[in-house]
Amino acid sequence: MEEFQDPEEPGRHNNTSEIRSLEHNQRKWWISVFSCGFLILTGDSLVMLLLNFYYDQDNRSENDQDRQYRGTWTQALLQSVAFPILIPLFFILPKPNPETVSDQTENRHPPFLRVILLYLSLGVLVSVYSKLYALARLYVGWGILVPAQLILTSLLSAFINRLKFNRWIIISIIFTLAADFFCSPAFSGTPTEDESYTLGIKAWLILIFPTLAFSLSLSLTQLGFEKVLVKTKRYGGNKKVVFRMVLEMQIFVCFVATLICLVGLFASGEFKELKGESERFKKGRTYYALSLLGLALSWQVWGVGMLGLVLLVSGLFADVVHMCASPVVALLVVLAFDFKDDEFGWQRRGALLGAVLALACYFYYLHKTKRKEIAELKKRENDSNSEEA
Repeated sequence: MEEFQDPEEPGRHNNTSEIRSLEHNQRKWWISVFSCGFLILTGDSLVMLLLNFYYDQDNRSENDQDRQYRGTWTQALLQSVAFPILIPLFFILPKPNPETVSDQTENRHPPFLRVILLYLSLGVLVSVYSKLYALARLYVGWGILVPAQLILTSLLSAFINRLKFNRWIIISIIFTLAADFFCSPAFSGTPTEDESYTLGIKAWLILIFPTLAFSLSLSLTQLGFEKVLVKTKRYGGNKKVVFRMVLEMQIFVCFVATLICLVGLFASGEFKELKGESERFKKGRTYYALSLLGLALSWQVWGVGMLGLVLLVSGLFADVVHMCASPVVALLVVLAFDFKDDEFGWQRRGALLGAVLALACYFYYLHKTKRKEIAELKKRENDSNSEEA
């Protein structure tokens, strides 16, 4: 009897350990997903609050219209310039275990030039949508920007990343679009009625190109993680080193975007206006500097969360979470700024409910996917046990 059980027990033990290992990895995966979602919510909230504070204190409505749309290179630069704060964290995080790199992976790692091209292309896209989004916020506000962005992200995810849509993802997208349509956050820089004549072909081009650049950057980032960065020799196909890969991507892409935005800042002569902006600031130069510093740090928090969800799930899911934060951000803006003729009425309550339902649908789809992985592993275990019997 013992001779019959001895060869069987190791197989059962291995299968059981595989299931436990998968369940443990999935728990860590869920923790990472919720952590990145929290970073996005925190970054979105801080960015919108500080942007409202900045444009309210800058008092642009009392200035001439030409000045109304200046300072966009500065705002674009703030989205990437604070990347050095991530460098110490990058070196603190543990490196991938070199023993996990197989010989086959080591022989097939992508060339260094491909990684450089990835960072350069993403850096250019980040600088483009940062600059154009800064303009679009002033020309057309937030109401049209966000829905157009999600629609383009969905289309590009289908064509570039071969994302397969199901009913839960489609329902989540619909709820997200509805929530953002009825509840875009209030913004101090939105053009007033007497400035509505500026909304022409130029404004629509400024609307289309940043949303296209942002959506394309999400799809290419996901493709870069899956096809380039994960397969490099230093990671060796080890996708478990999530935050180290995210920080590497964020640091190098922001470095390229910062260089481009600095060139634009000095080439346009906008750097000469920084002194005037600090003098116009109602709260004084100290608050002006602190608002810019807070914006730069908040953008990094948001960027790390976005890249984390792109790596863990997909670019589309990252965009959905980003957009579902809008009703919460709108509530914070209403509570924080008394100058807004706004209230958290039934539309905003409905948008908040829509955002919750959108996230619930997408998370339910992810939950089903993870449970299916465990069920398939258990099925293979049962099949192997039945064959041995």
